[in-house]
Amino acid sequence: MKVTGWVLDVFTLEAARGLVLWLIGEDGKRYRFEHCFPVTFYAAGSASELRTLWRFLQSQPERLTLSRTERHDLFAGMVTVLACKVESPLELPRLFARVASAFPTLTYYDADIHIALRYAAMFGVFPLAYCEIEADDKNHILSIHPLESPWEIDPLPVPLRILSLEPDADPSHSTPSHLKVSYDRVHSTLPLDAKRPLLASLESTLKTYDPDLILTSWGDTWLLPSLLTDKKLANFPLSLNREAGQDVIQHKERTYFSYGQIVYRGQQVSLRGRLHIDRHNAMLWSEYELEGVFEMARVTGLPLQDAARLSPGTGISSMQFITAMREGILVPYRKHQAETPKTALELIRADMGGMVYQPIIGLHKDVAGIDFVSMYPGIMVHFNISPETQRAKDDLTPAAGEPGLIPKTLKPLLLKRLALKSSLAKISKYDSRRQSYRARSTAEKWLLVTCFGYLGYKNARFGRIESHEAVTAYGREALLRAKEVAEDLGFEVLHMYVDGLWVQKEHLANPSDFDELLEVIREHTGIPIALDGIYKWVVFLPSKLNSRVPVPNRYFGVFQNGEIKVRGIEARRRDTPPFIVTMQIDMLKILARAPSVDDLPEYIPLASALVEKKIRDLREGQIPLEDLLITQRLSRELKSYRSPSPAARAVLQLVDAGKHISAGQSIRFLYTRGKPGVYAWGADKDFDKRRIDISGYQKLVKRASATILDALISQTNLGFFKVCQQIKPR
Repeated sequence: MKVTGWVLDVFTLEAARGLVLWLIGEDGKRYRFEHCFPVTFYAAGSASELRTLWRFLQSQPERLTLSRTERHDLFAGMVTVLACKVESPLELPRLFARVASAFPTLTYYDADIHIALRYAAMFGVFPLAYCEIEADDKNHILSIHPLESPWEIDPLPVPLRILSLEPDADPSHSTPSHLKVSYDRVHSTLPLDAKRPLLASLESTLKTYDPDLILTSWGDTWLLPSLLTDKKLANFPLSLNREAGQDVIQHKERTYFSYGQIVYRGQQVSLRGRLHIDRHNAMLWSEYELEGVFEMARVTGLPLQDAARLSPGTGISSMQFITAMREGILVPYRKHQAETPKTALELIRADMGGMVYQPIIGLHKDVAGIDFVSMYPGIMVHFNISPETQRAKDDLTPAAGEPGLIPKTLKPLLLKRLALKSSLAKISKYDSRRQSYRARSTAEKWLLVTCFGYLGYKNARFGRIESHEAVTAYGREALLRAKEVAEDLGFEVLHMYVDGLWVQKEHLANPSDFDELLEVIREHTGIPIALDGIYKWVVFLPSKLNSRVPVPNRYFGVFQNGEIKVRGIEARRRDTPPFIVTMQIDMLKILARAPSVDDLPEYIPLASALVEKKIRDLREGQIPLEDLLITQRLSRELKSYRSPSPAARAVLQLVDAGKHISAGQSIRFLYTRGKPGVYAWGADKDFDKRRIDISGYQKLVKRASATILDALISQTNLGFFKVCQQIKPR
């Protein structure tokens, strides 16, 4: 039997010979296959230790094949290892746990690689891959061949059947009463208090529609656990899994430290044979939504449910693992490369980070923003920077020899993102592909951004701090060369920040005026560079503490096409109430209507009037409570606070209401008059709006408006607009 279709899910089962693969057939059917897929891990050490390990493995109950061979360690070169091939991939974790416990001094490789990554490395098959499968009459795979690569710009669309489940309220604030169910053109609302009718209706939908993907809101943390509890209590069937006889997989919530801050990951619920994604528990969902999740899964090889929930760092590591396995390179179980010892002076010289050229404070017109395209990944690829590539100290030429592991991993991803961005620049804004291209490009951007950090991350299997430092050295040199080129061509450089420049030249305001500059910079650096846009005007802001001190990444401006760009102001902060974010963006939209800088004085009173209206709405109680919410993260365990922050005081109210809150969780609250000064959203159902701290919110409004207006008033001839002075914060 030969079948063509799209790979939906790959996983291991006790009853399967190897692994299970679910396929969405081109004929509209859903197929379940099994594939015999033995896996191998390796151990290195002294000859006597390996002989002892050999005897130990021979005594184990698993079906094993042992051999002695030589393999390539990226850092140590060719090493002699003991290879242990396990017939069932499900048995490997249990066996390896016993081995690692009995022989802790040995070095292990390829021991904890996800089965989907092994499969992708072996057969080139990735999630949602269009492929051809040949199987016997028992649906055991004889051969599998991908018919497309993960680097296709326009892959064949996958005919996924998607079921959407969404409660009518946020469970962290109030108990939902109804469940919204949507699929195809069917939309219905089911009461949550009628348990058996609810379960019966969902079971009927699961059986008749048979969705491939269940897309939920709060499905991980509330909805699916609640449905599973109701199913158990009512002793009623609910076929969330398509894989018969398998329990739903639940992972507990967890809190961990990453890059100096505490991170919280909520409970997760995964399915077998079909997929589940929770919009509110998916990593970076607000950035790229479902299309971005699909792209993450395609290029990283991670199963869709994992790609939605795991960080871009895990994604880039997965890509490196696949490249390593294809190249015959061992993947260390634990990183065992330490940083080369350095003196304090050598450390200062080596670890200087990215180049920052302080901006010229104030309002500027006809400014071109030019950016190196994916600068750091581009440097890694162009200059062949990888942990195993060698270069002389302070040598800023490409490393000699074959491309290293990191450039091989990044190059196709970088080229794909460049192709998507190029296509976005050419296609019509009404083109149906535009949203997909933008989401996929954003997902790839996060992977490319993360790859630089992981090169120096202490736990990265293929990380090396010296390579990380080499990338920033190349980056600083590239930016300095770009500055010299710009100044030689008569441009004034207003600002430089890591991978971009803001330049200005009198009488130059058209994109074509900057073609020569971009081409010469490209020739001098070897890195792609592009025009981000030309600002009609841009304002570089000073520090709030000292008006004479610039802040590198705090500015706002308007491009010639009317698009607004902001960095570092209130609208970009997570803890800014939504109504203030909207107000600040609406102010900029008003100012963006000015045809030129000279026309700005006519529009500033309109922006001021908007601020006054927001203040009136605030005083009159016209702003919904949801738009007043402050969102902050609980940065430590509650007991660790000596002087509780507003977020900590809000958590105390939630705890008193019987709710469990962990460090790293985001807390929403309102500012109120009197003690404790905050009201935790979800602490109780009844809240008197008269308790809102109007004065405190007014200060936030005035501060946000002053960020925009003060800079413009001081830079334009607007002293007679007294109304603007009335909204300055005290």
